[in-house]
Amino acid sequence: MEEKIVLVLNEMSEYLTVEQMKKLQEVIVKTFAENEAPKTEISNDEFLKMFLDAKRIEGCSDRTIKYYRVTIEHLLKNVVSPIRKITTEMMRAYLVDYQKINNCGKTTVDNIRRNISSFFSWLEEEDYILKSPMRRIHKIKTQKTVKNIISDEEIEKLRDNCKNIRDTAMIDLLYSTGIRVGELVKLNIEDIDFSERECVVFGKGDKERRVYFDAKSKIHLKNYIESRKDNNPALFVTLNAPYDRLKISGVEIRIRELGRMLNLEKVHPHKFRRTMATRAIDKGMPIEQVQKILGHSQIDTTMQYAIVNQNNVKASHRKYIA
Repeated sequence: MEEKIVLVLNEMSEYLTVEQMKKLQEVIVKTFAENEAPKTEISNDEFLKMFLDAKRIEGCSDRTIKYYRVTIEHLLKNVVSPIRKITTEMMRAYLVDYQKINNCGKTTVDNIRRNISSFFSWLEEEDYILKSPMRRIHKIKTQKTVKNIISDEEIEKLRDNCKNIRDTAMIDLLYSTGIRVGELVKLNIEDIDFSERECVVFGKGDKERRVYFDAKSKIHLKNYIESRKDNNPALFVTLNAPYDRLKISGVEIRIRELGRMLNLEKVHPHKFRRTMATRAIDKGMPIEQVQKILGHSQIDTTMQYAIVNQNNVKASHRKYIA
């Protein structure tokens, strides 16, 4: 019955004002409620579980699922109201309070807003609510900052100061392929095709794609693998026994330590990815091909990684306009 009521209201929405719609909904629900058998109300926790199950089926990673769960659980804990009765005003107040209490920036709050919007949009699409309370809460404007990339000199400094061949191979592979650190740690030795200088990685949502590395990476990877004395199938392992597969945190810590030791500004695994994308576009690689290499589903995401070199803009202006 509830689904039919929603269909009627959706059909009438373009002919009636908001106040008239609310009154119509009230009258319909009241009229049919008398003749309808009592129905078990779905709890907020059940709605959350159904949403997370749907996202899992869609192929979202465990990390993404966890982020959704933590974000929405925090919302439901602080906005004590049945989901069907949560209003836009409640959500605005929640986001304002969240930013004040946690003393976080606009980017963080916008990420929270985006996750909550996904939740309510799903409820609306599944006809559990008439209209998402997040519809009128738009993207939060954030300051666009130009993020630095790693220079050629800095790359050479990092290579020269690696204390072991594993770290050198790791840096070269990150730099030449632009893969995510999560993709790096999942790689096995058998995934590497040295003859073609390529490997297959599994990105977000377990999407498979092929990436390519340069000759320098090939040499260092081969030397590293040949120096190993363990039987672990993982491409990168810890330096000491029992030689476990290297974790994301292990890669991040090691690269940050190298950067701090050389007084380099904020060196982390993701910076290699941004650097590769920027250099590729800078040298004329079509943006669609860079998108393919990085494994982005939307080209807008790829554009965020690319920093246009101001010197090239000046040279292009002289060439085409001046």
